Amino acid sequence: MTAPKVSVVVPAYNSGPHLEKLIASLLRQSLPPGQFEAVFVDDGSTDGTGSRLDELAAAHPHLRVVHIDNSGWPSRPRNVGVAHARGEYVFFADDDDWFGDEALERLYAYAAANDADMVIGKMAGHGRSVPRELFRKNRPRATLANAPLIDSLTSHKLFRRSFLNEHQIRFPEGRRRLEDHAMVVRALLLSRRTCVLSDYVCYHHQRRQDAGNLTAHRLDPAGYFTNLREVLDIVDAHVEPGPLRDRLHRRWLRNEITSRLRGKRLLEAPEEWAAQVALESGKVIRERFAPGVAAGLPPLQRAITALAEQDRLPDLRRLAEWEAGIRVRARIDRRHVDGAVLTLAVTAALESGDQPVTLDAAHGRHRLVLPVDGLDPVLLEVSDLLARARLDVVVRRKDGGEEFFLPVDGRQLEERPCRGGVRLVHHAMARLDLSALNSGRPTGSWLLKARITENGWTVDARLPLMLHYAADGAEPVLETLRVGLRARLGRVARRLFPWPSPAAPHGRRPAART
Repeated sequence: MTAPKVSVVVPAYNSGPHLEKLIASLLRQSLPPGQFEAVFVDDGSTDGTGSRLDELAAAHPHLRVVHIDNSGWPSRPRNVGVAHARGEYVFFADDDDWFGDEALERLYAYAAANDADMVIGKMAGHGRSVPRELFRKNRPRATLANAPLIDSLTSHKLFRRSFLNEHQIRFPEGRRRLEDHAMVVRALLLSRRTCVLSDYVCYHHQRRQDAGNLTAHRLDPAGYFTNLREVLDIVDAHVEPGPLRDRLHRRWLRNEITSRLRGKRLLEAPEEWAAQVALESGKVIRERFAPGVAAGLPPLQRAITALAEQDRLPDLRRLAEWEAGIRVRARIDRRHVDGAVLTLAVTAALESGDQPVTLDAAHGRHRLVLPVDGLDPVLLEVSDLLARARLDVVVRRKDGGEEFFLPVDGRQLEERPCRGGVRLVHHAMARLDLSALNSGRPTGSWLLKARITENGWTVDARLPLMLHYAADGAEPVLETLRVGLRARLGRVARRLFPWPSPAAPHGRRPAART
């Protein structure tokens, strides 16, 4: 029997109906059934999941199931899945996620064309965040030095199976956190060729409403940061002290520490638990991070790091209250359709509450103004970051989650005087080929968003325009949306008193709806 090109390994525990989206997406794959397999590892389910998988395997020979005693965590099922896999490549999927219809075919073709040990496919997030900058473009020769690979540490990737076996790369077993980080970091450090496939959404990553997956429980701060130190040990064993190590360490300082001590995330956490997280964070900062790690962060995160290092918990909360109000105010100044090309002129700026985010521009330097005293002014410097501030325009499918950057030119960054300093106002011109959206498969409704990346924030705002495609190949309908309070009241009214939508008009050019 010819070995399959790809083995999809899926740990499953009491999955119930959440499993069905993944199953359906596997049965829709454009890669023929004889060229891939799925290995479901039932981790001692007690709700009928095992029986459902047995029925599935009986009906579809390329879908197999392995039953094991409950381990309580996804690592052992994944390792068992690798041991049973026969594919040239292995992809690790979760039981409540799903694939794009052409995902396995495209991932394998890209891996084969580039002789890759690893391929990271574009992800769409549903109720959870996924990397953005990593998927701005295809990257056939990505490394930790030339690409933001460190931003993608979930296990949902394609790995050459012989590569995993050669280096004995497996998930650490037992009830522990960051087990996927430990596995993926080793793989990234040892991979001879890593590729990023960004022109097709391969994987849909979902946060279940019932938080029912294996690791969706509040972490124990002391145990969590012990596991974080173990991941840092892996980096330190392969990377010498210096700028690259600092940049890699920065990922955990940014994502696992400062992200938990800022904005709504801190304010919505139980106060006693959040205090424990802050205290454990301060220990890790003092013990493990060289000065260059925090120095490479944006000013707000440098400030949070300093406050955590000094155990200044009340000031962390005060800063979080201010950041919780951060939003983008955006507008479309002009729009124009020429043939199949939509052109938008967009203006946007950051605010906190109803006040602009302000920079102190005195003495020829720019410093972020924050509502906390006693911080070293050097921490608040943003002068060197202004060149990286940018406005992007993004189109996102309303129901599917696929997201694409539009080509943007004519970017301008205006410093506009305001009380206490200056505010940054962004201007940009974006273009969308209406016929080529999502590689010519645009069926459905698409939102347009302004995305500001500025001084450490990446924040979106809905633009008052939506695209509707009745079918692939159809001309879109452009709908102008209302914004503000009237729009919110209108949406509530439509939910309470639904009314049939008018039929979409047809014509040679995209129709406008107001």
